[in-house]
Amino acid sequence: MVAAAIILGVIAILLAWPVPAILPGARWAYRRPTLGLLVWQLVALIGGFSMIGSLVLLGAATFATDLPDTATGMWRFVTHNELPEGSSVWSLLALSGALFLTAHLLLNLLVTVVYAERERARHSQLITLLSEPMTDRPGTRVINTPAPVAYCLPGALTSITVLSAGLLQLLDEEELQAVIEHERAHVRLRHDIVLIFFTAWKLSLPWLPTARNASREVALLLEMHADDNALARVTRGSLARAITVVSEGGALPQRSELSAALPESTPKELRARLLRLA
Repeated sequence: MVAAAIILGVIAILLAWPVPAILPGARWAYRRPTLGLLVWQLVALIGGFSMIGSLVLLGAATFATDLPDTATGMWRFVTHNELPEGSSVWSLLALSGALFLTAHLLLNLLVTVVYAERERARHSQLITLLSEPMTDRPGTRVINTPAPVAYCLPGALTSITVLSAGLLQLLDEEELQAVIEHERAHVRLRHDIVLIFFTAWKLSLPWLPTARNASREVALLLEMHADDNALARVTRGSLARAITVVSEGGALPQRSELSAALPESTPKELRARLLRLA
């Protein structure tokens, strides 16, 4: 049990610092954003389970010899507040730490989901009041502002793509279609769900390099993923021009509503997207 706890602890440490320090900017991830997103999700899941599992096994090492014994002891600890025979104060600290960490992560996830849904509903109501539907593009609405704006509001039943009047003046028909396809890809692929998990992770463990690096890198990979899916319907040139025109106008098309809680994209990240389309 102690050996297993040490192994899980080492895995948790590796996934908390060295691995997330190496992953950002990896060329293979930019070439295949789907694979990059999968790796980041595995890092988060395995890292979290390893961290909790290490504490559980370390706490159970003094009274259990296998997983069934550990599960029985944990159940009695949770339901009867009773430590198994042979346990010590260190067992109590380790098991309490595992329970606290699990509850902390789940609570932050719940808070993030509730907050995101509340903000989405509020924003959707405002958009309905302050915008007009595009008759030739179902599910798309236009707000009357000169600033170039494009984002999506994903929902369980209905989703909205929001454009600004200023954006419509900046782009030609092909470039506009590229922006719309990009935003619809976010909605269709439910990128908002991925971002909710990583946002909750960052809020839970803001001191952890994995959480800090992942939030920015995952946001960029999701934009690349949306770009790739948009390319099934528009040309590379149209999408690249749309990104360039809108970014020069003062707003980046990759900053959709679903990623509003994450850091603003940098010029380096914008160049990375454009280089993929060259």
